Amino acid sequence: MSAIQSLLNALEDHWTATIELKRNEYLVKEGMIHNNLYWIEDGSLRVFIEDDVEEHTIRFGYPNSIMGALDSFLNDKPTIFYIQAIKKCTLKVISKADYLALINSKEEYQDIWKKMLEDFVLQQIDREVDLITYSPQKRFERVFKRSPQLFQEIPQKYIASYLRMTPETLSRIMKNLD
Repeated sequence: MSAIQSLLNALEDHWTATIELKRNEYLVKEGMIHNNLYWIEDGSLRVFIEDDVEEHTIRFGYPNSIMGALDSFLNDKPTIFYIQAIKKCTLKVISKADYLALINSKEEYQDIWKKMLEDFVLQQIDREVDLITYSPQKRFERVFKRSPQLFQEIPQKYIASYLRMTPETLSRIMKNLD
């Protein structure tokens, strides 16, 4: 059994609620202090920020993954993110207090939490390198290799935003794969 699966098994009795989101419904909006974590049982979510011109997709959540407004979760300040359901979602909920009580109950769980945060940071570093260094074609190839599930779960307009390209550019790149 993997370390993360071990933690998820421990969490099984600690989820305090199950919620459902309709397509396009928001879980989190910018400016909220949001101290929950969510286990995605079904559906998909996107994390994004807005500027004066457009939305910028930062991350996606799929079934069997954990999601939350991590900035707010870690620092107890208002989040800069929106989290929105792309598809109808079923989510299990745990509060920060309950989660930290569980994490701090065993050194093994603390190690798993640390590993999860490290993995998240490394993923974000890969993403930054992709966006700063590579052409749209190369960004697509690298993300496709890392996360093929993305292209099965998420509509192309959100993938294009995530890859920092127009939907037309993404469509052209995908068409050339055939």
